[in-house]
Amino acid sequence: MMDFKYVRIQGRELAANTMYAKGVFSMCWKLIQDDVMDEEDADLYKEIDKWFAEILPFPEPCMRKEKVVCFFKTENTEEMMKLIQPALWLLEKYHHPFYVVYTNDPGEIVYEDQYQVAVNVDVEPIIEEYEHTWVGKDE
Repeated sequence: MMDFKYVRIQGRELAANTMYAKGVFSMCWKLIQDDVMDEEDADLYKEIDKWFAEILPFPEPCMRKEKVVCFFKTENTEEMMKLIQPALWLLEKYHHPFYVVYTNDPGEIVYEDQYQVAVNVDVEPIIEEYEHTWVGKDE
């Protein structure tokens, strides 16, 4: 398997400010705000979030509410991925779909620290239509 540099856990819904798939933290907070999570699970998530808030620097572009999204660096994420597992379990428990996206090209990096990068998403999406045919189908 190819080694990837970056990983992001994201959902189907788009964040209003970036028009990019919401990340794991936003999805879990939304479940709490909407009173979907029961109190015990909400407390568990808040402990996870607190750990990340203490360990991860908060990127300046995020503080300024710029159109950026963050990816974890895979080289330093082993511990973080273990600690995020309960959040993924909560998303699954409440039937909230998510994807774990690995990439080597997250976009234009505008912030970087030991654990993560923030990339600029202030770009127009590429929308293409095409017809797919299977090679050799009619042969």
